[in-house]
Amino acid sequence: MRIAIQEAHAALAAGEVPVGAVLVLEGAIIARDHNRTEQLCDPTAHAEILCLTAATSHLRSKYLRKATLYVTLEPCAMCAGALNWAQIGEVVFAAPDPERGFSRYTPSLLHPRTVWRQGPFGEEALALLQRFFRERR
Repeated sequence: MRIAIQEAHAALAAGEVPVGAVLVLEGAIIARDHNRTEQLCDPTAHAEILCLTAATSHLRSKYLRKATLYVTLEPCAMCAGALNWAQIGEVVFAAPDPERGFSRYTPSLLHPRTVWRQGPFGEEALALLQRFFRERR
């Protein structure tokens, strides 16, 4: 999760919503990224989606059943849907998102076998988000 926080800092420095993600398979990082919606002019360029794309391309497989995604903010419904299609093994998020997080709607947005939980660094991830939005208001 510490590397996901580093990615969130990179997003903040680039003027993006500070969300970072790291995808790990068998103890190795196979993808890492941060939000790039502004840079790519793409509303789907969330950190989770970018990691999924990089990892599935690298593995030449659309399934990530044994992979774990570490992300600094609870995934939105769009990202949860993509994680479902990839059949991700586990999702660990630092900060919950009570307004747009997938669990607000229903945890069933994720694949039935996906394990999900809140992990460490929630306060740090939340502080980055609050800083970003405070500076823009």
